Amino acid sequence: MKRDSKTMIFPWLVVILPWALSRAPVGEAVWLNLPKTGTKCVSEEIHSNVVVLADYVVVSVEDGQSAPISVKVTSPYGNNLHNRENVTYGRFAFTTEEAGNYLACFWSDNHTRVTGEIVVNIDWKTGIAAKDWESVARKEKLEGVELELRKLEGAVEAIHENLLYLKSREAEMRSMSETTNARVAWFSIMSLGICILVSALQVWYLKRFFQKKKLI
Repeated sequence: MKRDSKTMIFPWLVVILPWALSRAPVGEAVWLNLPKTGTKCVSEEIHSNVVVLADYVVVSVEDGQSAPISVKVTSPYGNNLHNRENVTYGRFAFTTEEAGNYLACFWSDNHTRVTGEIVVNIDWKTGIAAKDWESVARKEKLEGVELELRKLEGAVEAIHENLLYLKSREAEMRSMSETTNARVAWFSIMSLGICILVSALQVWYLKRFFQKKKLI
């Protein structure tokens, strides 16, 4: 009896897909309690050429008043990616151009009369989690197992890119560690040489001093 290839793939898909997706970049909800004054930030270290999508909304205020906030998102090199003022909700999306720590800061506008804390919900998605799979399915006419296989392919690619990024970061850290160790070693040798030189000068000076005093 012949078995359909999709039927044979599906059991493996059920096992592999959750494992791959658990190791790929995913979305994550963050709750921030903003004080009346001050700024709170969230950050994530992301490698280059990764899609980032985030929605934020003021969900509650302790005293029940309206509380607009300001939002600013910057790249590792300080480039301004998103900047909004006097808003209660919004969205930012971009594709990373450099690897590093991406920072999103939120603060309450100074002109508001809010006395309590402002609660902001942030739905932060990166990589395949930020991809619109419904649009992909409609565009490429995928459904069922084919769509799940496409998700699996995206998850595997994301894992591979993360491994390459971690490998490059490990090489950078190793190079930095070796450079630091070499500098410490040279500094130790120089310090030891200076100590020996100072000790020799002290002995020479004391010897001449005692000779002038005719003590030796």
